[in-house]
Amino acid sequence: MDRRTFIAGTMAAGSLAMAGQGAAATRDWSGLSPIRYPDPDVLVLDPRFNKYKLGNAAIERVHTGNRWAEGPAWNGAGQFLVWSDVADNVQRRWLADDGRVTTFRNPSNYTNGNTFDFEGRQITFEHGGRRVIRFEHSGAVTVLADRFNGKPFNAPNDGVVTPDGALWFTDPGYGSMVDYEGYTRPLELKEAVYRLDLATGQLRVATDALLKPNGLCFSPDYRTLYVVDTGGDAPKPIYAFDVGSDGRLSRQRVFASMAYNGLGGGSDGVRADVDGNIWAAAGWAGEGFDGVHVFAPDGTRIGAIMLPEICSNLTFGGPRRNRLFMTASQSVYALYVETRGAHIC
Repeated sequence: MDRRTFIAGTMAAGSLAMAGQGAAATRDWSGLSPIRYPDPDVLVLDPRFNKYKLGNAAIERVHTGNRWAEGPAWNGAGQFLVWSDVADNVQRRWLADDGRVTTFRNPSNYTNGNTFDFEGRQITFEHGGRRVIRFEHSGAVTVLADRFNGKPFNAPNDGVVTPDGALWFTDPGYGSMVDYEGYTRPLELKEAVYRLDLATGQLRVATDALLKPNGLCFSPDYRTLYVVDTGGDAPKPIYAFDVGSDGRLSRQRVFASMAYNGLGGGSDGVRADVDGNIWAAAGWAGEGFDGVHVFAPDGTRIGAIMLPEICSNLTFGGPRRNRLFMTASQSVYALYVETRGAHIC
């Protein structure tokens, strides 16, 4: 095997034979013990994943000590990763230059999801305040939305911006269901996905057909919206919708089932790469399931990244957006892959 084959290839036959196994539960995650390449916890389940797995890149734990890590977002200008430790009521920041982790916002008002807009401003989804806010370059806070039809949101969760000037976000209500992640109080609205026109302030329900719409992302061309439903019984599906030129959704269908390896867990956060593959955080099913599952555009599961914790969310970052950052319960993990994130965050 020459060097080119080693780097780009992944010993597909071996990976397929051990599909769903991996060594995540028993490996040393301290960084003090080297990992033999190729990483046994990056699994090729379909030959299409071979091109994305690097033979000489390993999963790294870059931080641990959270209570419930969520909402990772990459800031390209500052070269840092920000995420929410929801239950600890803080936001944390990992700095790429030296790997330091600092407290970014304390208290955070029990924020969950984070993203950055096309001007580099952080948009945050608050459980505590039941609102969507934007941090301006001056440091001022702008409330983008906090109610619909006169009623407060349940607890906004995750969102993304689109080039047409819209912000799409979900409101499943988890931060109003337990004090651990917000404040217990009644849910006053049907759980839904919303579309906010940032120029006009027009807010409308994009869909309320799902039980608990949670993570969401778009295809590279923004013509397909993917939404995770965390309500109902496991395995919990990822849905896809066609997006019209007017921003209206149609043709709801199941994109992928999270049933895998005889286990029925679910996803939470999702992101698309430039080839249209969907990288889905996976959890709540234990060893041999928890981590990241990768789906081709046709919905076939082609790869998996096994982690020793439930993975809540993920994003592509780094100067070339080819490093996958994964928030997983108490820790944050990172892995270089041979693709790039489709969008800015």
